[in-house]
Amino acid sequence: MGDSSTEKIFGMEAEKGRWILVILGMIINLCLGSVYSWSVFVKPLTAYFTGTLGQSVTASEILLPFSVFLAFFAIAMPLTGKFIDQLGPRTVTIIGGILTGLGWLLSSFAGSVQWLYLFYGIIAGVGVGIAYGVPVVVAARWFPDRRGLAVGLTVLGFGFSAFFTANIAGYLIGASGVMNTFRIFGLVFIVMIVLLALPLRFPAPGWVPEGWTPSSPKPGEQKKCELTRSQMVKSSSFYGLWACFFIGCLAGLMAISIASPVATEVLKVEAGLATLLIGFFAIFNGGGRPVFGELTDRLTPQKTAMISFVLIAIASLLMWLMPSVPVYIIAFAMLWGCLGGWLAIAPTTCGSFFGTCDYPRNYGVVFLAYGAGGIFGPQLAGFIKTSTGSYLGVFPYVLVLAIIGLIVAFALLKPPKAQ
Repeated sequence: MGDSSTEKIFGMEAEKGRWILVILGMIINLCLGSVYSWSVFVKPLTAYFTGTLGQSVTASEILLPFSVFLAFFAIAMPLTGKFIDQLGPRTVTIIGGILTGLGWLLSSFAGSVQWLYLFYGIIAGVGVGIAYGVPVVVAARWFPDRRGLAVGLTVLGFGFSAFFTANIAGYLIGASGVMNTFRIFGLVFIVMIVLLALPLRFPAPGWVPEGWTPSSPKPGEQKKCELTRSQMVKSSSFYGLWACFFIGCLAGLMAISIASPVATEVLKVEAGLATLLIGFFAIFNGGGRPVFGELTDRLTPQKTAMISFVLIAIASLLMWLMPSVPVYIIAFAMLWGCLGGWLAIAPTTCGSFFGTCDYPRNYGVVFLAYGAGGIFGPQLAGFIKTSTGSYLGVFPYVLVLAIIGLIVAFALLKPPKAQ
């Protein structure tokens, strides 16, 4: 067992200094999560391609870079896992950060919307996929005693990002144009992420926080298993976690993709207020991560997942049966909060169920559920709107998904039997 007294971070005892690594990870994710501000770029980009360049561009074409980004974000995550240990967290984060910024920077030179699929969707999406998992793994390694809270705080930045980046983007687009905004974001992201990545490192092998005994599980918990990726995918626990994560993200991303049009088209909310509400919901998206992370620590992953699905079901039922502005604000705050929550429940549960020895590769496979939700959620919402004629038609389906998730969590979201 490593000697905890020999570990220092920024000259401090590791038990204190490790919180700085969480803050660095949070700020890195604040940059990476700028994808959630894409809706702010939709209208200016449409005006740029149609008005300035004289091209014919549909709404779905402008929205597609968002879906391509989420897809490549999720694909790059599991492919990166093994390199985090081989190259170290600093190097992998720097590579991801440079690619992310480069994608934004190149997007400023896009002569057609198709180039955005490559520059923003693929290059920036892969960059975020490479970098995103690193602060999560760093937090999981440094906080075996408070993993849920540490991971939740680390990914909080990703959820909060839209609150900051959407407002900054709106100001910059008005001041200097949409393409210059891409350029500014790209340069800032490269500089910030590279600098923030420099202190990132893992604890020495065998290090544990002083006074914490890994062999003593919490009351009601089984002793944690250490499973490789090949062992993990053979367990029913993995399929339970993957299915719950997919359903939670599918429901949440369906809600995020229609938040603005539900307000403006269904409830006739003024456009400026609708934009402000998106920033308000982002607070819940970010805040849901440490809250659900802490719940996962204090309760069990199963109980926390079931709470999430009950909240999603209530929010969907309210929007379906009583659509109004106050109900909209309450329901969408819950839906965004639960989506954020799953970005803490899933990584925390992965470490709790399957251990941290093969964590980067294990969580990479689990994270594919987010990518699948990102691809199918917005597309399904669009299909339902087209077939039913109203965005309100989405909510009965989200309600059914939440009920299915509740059943799956109850049946399968349990720790694997000790190997």
